[in-house]
Amino acid sequence: MRICVVGSGYVGLVTAACLADTGNHVAAVDNDAQKVESLRAGRCPFFEPGLQELVAKNTRADRLRFSTDLPAAVAGVRVVFLAVGTPPLPDGSADLSIIESVAQEVARGLTGPAIVTIKSTVPVGTGARLEALIAAHTPHRCPVVSNPEFLKEGSALADFLRPDRVVIGDDDDDAGDEIAELHEPYVRNNKPILRMSRAAAELTKYAANAYLATRISFINEIADVCERLHVDVNEVRRGIGADQRIGHHFMYPGLGYGGSCFPKDVQALAAFGRAAGADCDLLDAVHRRNAAQRQNMLEHVFARLGRDLHGRRVAAWGLAFKPETDDVREAPAMTVLPALLDAGATVAVHDPQAMNAARALLGDRVDYCPDPYAALPSADALLIFTEWMEFRSPDFERVRAALRQPLIFDGRNLYSLATMARYGFEYYSVGRPPVRPTR
Repeated sequence: MRICVVGSGYVGLVTAACLADTGNHVAAVDNDAQKVESLRAGRCPFFEPGLQELVAKNTRADRLRFSTDLPAAVAGVRVVFLAVGTPPLPDGSADLSIIESVAQEVARGLTGPAIVTIKSTVPVGTGARLEALIAAHTPHRCPVVSNPEFLKEGSALADFLRPDRVVIGDDDDDAGDEIAELHEPYVRNNKPILRMSRAAAELTKYAANAYLATRISFINEIADVCERLHVDVNEVRRGIGADQRIGHHFMYPGLGYGGSCFPKDVQALAAFGRAAGADCDLLDAVHRRNAAQRQNMLEHVFARLGRDLHGRRVAAWGLAFKPETDDVREAPAMTVLPALLDAGATVAVHDPQAMNAARALLGDRVDYCPDPYAALPSADALLIFTEWMEFRSPDFERVRAALRQPLIFDGRNLYSLATMARYGFEYYSVGRPPVRPTR
């Protein structure tokens, strides 16, 4: 099938590469000429395990091509996927100006009937809105289908190629059938293709992300209670996670969620829910708790080192909001580190993948180190923001010897309390009693 994917960001590029890998001929379009040139040269604009290799494979096979020319790319195609940004407005609602503009341009470029499929995360009613907009700009039949993505950064290829489920929302059975057929190669392990109304599919994406964000904020709130009562949250987490109705997924205390999806989707759902007359206090609380997690780490650092950090040096491990990605959008480190810098600290950082992305936000205010240990010498404390595997079992003797004092603030609970005590660290984590070495 001839397909056009508009937007070569995270969702669009993964979608284009995976669709091409099953034999479709895919034109991936982006208005960033530099990004398109990089992709044509085989370079991905962001890190995602396995993606660059998949892009290169399908580019060589001439099933995947990249362009800035949208009208040319949509001419003669059967399906157009929209995977462009819907960033938050100041009130938390989704900005639909980009996707509306793209939909009009797609409509003007169509040379025959086509199906426009929305991969972008959009509020309920957007599909109907775009369908009317497209109909006003083309004589060709062009139903709009909602096909939300459920990709996790760091495992996006597996999520697309072997999904838990495929959600297809349509108000046109024939269009929905074609999109379902397009996804059949990915559900041969009997995972379901869930057909529903277009509005239900739009809401499903927001509801899924909001629920997962709620679990994260819930266990972080329990962690706050645990800290104040001197209880180990890991013991509580194991106790409640053993209940099959609850489970352990997304129940890990830490610095909260980040990235491009959860923060904006929680706020957008609350915004359009309120606009419809719903009470969205729970969603607002989820968002507030997430913001509080970063502030809690700051308060721990200030309580130990003082609020005036001039003359203090801090080492940081991890900048990305989660491992296996270079995405620093809404990452905890991007909140905490600027606050420490503003308080007068000097900061040395290391991340296996996110150094360039962080540099775009932090500039030259921090020292970027080639490996984790290079960040440690003469630091008054080590702060851990991302649970990369290479941070899980470091040489603790080397860490202790390099630091000015053996002080760790662990935002991801990587280490056991017993290990920290054995190596003589003063150790603060999330929802667990502090470890203080005996004098």
